[in-house]
Amino acid sequence: MVTVLQTDFAWPDVSIERTVIEGAGHRLVTGPSEPSPAAAVEALVAEHDPVAILTCWAQVSAEAIRRPTTLKVVQRLGVGLDNIAVDAATARGAWVTNVPDYCVEEVSDHAVAMAYGWLRGVVHFDRAVKGGQWEPAGARLRRGAILTAGILGIGRIGRATARKLAALGMTVLGHDISAWPESVPARTVGLEELAAQSDIIVVHLPLTDETHHLVDAAFLAGVKPGAFLINVSRGPVVDSDALVAALEAGRLAGAGLDVVEGEPSPPAALVARADVIATPHVAFSSDASLAELRQRGAEEVVRVLAGGAPENPCNRIA
Repeated sequence: MVTVLQTDFAWPDVSIERTVIEGAGHRLVTGPSEPSPAAAVEALVAEHDPVAILTCWAQVSAEAIRRPTTLKVVQRLGVGLDNIAVDAATARGAWVTNVPDYCVEEVSDHAVAMAYGWLRGVVHFDRAVKGGQWEPAGARLRRGAILTAGILGIGRIGRATARKLAALGMTVLGHDISAWPESVPARTVGLEELAAQSDIIVVHLPLTDETHHLVDAAFLAGVKPGAFLINVSRGPVVDSDALVAALEAGRLAGAGLDVVEGEPSPPAALVARADVIATPHVAFSSDASLAELRQRGAEEVVRVLAGGAPENPCNRIA
């Protein structure tokens, strides 16, 4: 029996993970449900000396990765790796793995929902009616089928969003910081052209040194006047101060944000605005996606502990 540490979890319990891991003869210990800072995770690692770590949003630092006597795998219960010291894991010969495709439909659906929530004024009018206003003559709505959507990041999720918006009649442009996949349901353009031509801009990029504040004041200065910005990737890809400035200047008509720089306590100057639709980092979530994520993440850990190769490796080890 070896110990597996689950640092945190964004769901009610760890029953699925426990069934898989303890069913394979291992011991599962868990931290608190809310994501812990790096120091707290390091303390959990020091206490339990795990051979594997499962993490949702908690920070798994280089120190947390160095401390275990033996560490075989750090499993991200999600897609992005910005909360894991991947280089440290590689240096000590531990796998870093994720579940890269569990929420493709959910996140792309969320992006489309935000786009049409804005186009059709759903959120605005819901707030107004509940506040005692009934003013249909004030509607300034748009026809989606004549608009252009720009997808910033054409990975699995970006391609799904492009496919769905194209099916609704939109012209779809795409740009990515990496090599393009073979088949993309969008016309590929440069970053400046995407900004200048898109009525809706959807951010589907991972958070890396290269993408941090990629959507900054310079980018926003070049967007089509009246565009709507959607971020369903990682908060710091978008510079919050620059976004507030663009909204205040009227450069953007609004923004739809499932992720915000500074979450879980995002700046009120941004999320409290009437022209911003905000949700609390839930684009990935559905009953089906969470069950799949938890099952596959736990199974990947069991696979590696049994001496097998991971199905979704995110690093290379000797």
